[in-house]
Amino acid sequence: MPTLTGLFLNSKKRLHNGWWIGIFFALLAAILLPALLLSIRTQHELSVWEQLGIIFTATLIVQFMRKKPVTEVTGLLNALVLRDLGVGIAFGFVLMAAPAALLWCASMIQFSPAPFQAEGLVAAVVLMAGVAIAEELLFRGVIFQRLVAAVGEWPAQIAIGLLFVLTHLGNPGMDGAATVWAGVNIFLASLLFGKAFVRSKGLALPIGLHFMANVTQGVVFGFGVSGNDTASLLSVQLTIDAPWLTGGAFGLEASLPGLITLSLMLAYFVFSTEPRQGGGLPIERRH
Repeated sequence: MPTLTGLFLNSKKRLHNGWWIGIFFALLAAILLPALLLSIRTQHELSVWEQLGIIFTATLIVQFMRKKPVTEVTGLLNALVLRDLGVGIAFGFVLMAAPAALLWCASMIQFSPAPFQAEGLVAAVVLMAGVAIAEELLFRGVIFQRLVAAVGEWPAQIAIGLLFVLTHLGNPGMDGAATVWAGVNIFLASLLFGKAFVRSKGLALPIGLHFMANVTQGVVFGFGVSGNDTASLLSVQLTIDAPWLTGGAFGLEASLPGLITLSLMLAYFVFSTEPRQGGGLPIERRH
């Protein structure tokens, strides 16, 4: 039946991108559910690296079914990867150091040395690396790229941005006014990471950005990271009771200076950079 065929296949006899997104979610659930049941039975909490393995496995299977290399999702693994990672790390540091500096100069926060915990600091950095890689592979991987191919970049950005916000709603400290401020900032951060992927045609740049933003905010300055406390080099004290300015318990992600820095950096990526030519695989429009 032509109508039924058109529901699943496009004019090139390829499965519609929407179905690939559905297949990815189905694979993710099929792998994650047994893993969760096993973790409950053995009283072993799934680590972020195990979650990353599950996301990567689902990605590999989808790409195998599509007869496409996994580098279509991750970007080409060449000399540009380390450069993109380094650039992302630099931008990620500025993203959080700038609002922290503004708040400190305005005497809204004070810093003092935190008790040195080498093991805790290393564990925090390793955890944040896993979170950045896992979240970028999930939110800027198959789902985002198939959405871009189906409906275009900005509709895909908005959809993934809203999904990104939803996954943070239950975080500690996200209540009251912080829900709005943090929600807006997290949405903009998703747009920034998405634009970083589109510009570099790989995950290394958004991973570097995401990773270093979390490390700078939490491990370096001692703010909460999406409401979660971590070992840090410095301890921060809020001198005013204005969570919308300082981010409160949630962290700089829920602050006005954080919003300003995010907006400026997003504007830079949107208006002052061009997509890389030949440095990775383009996201082709395939309905």
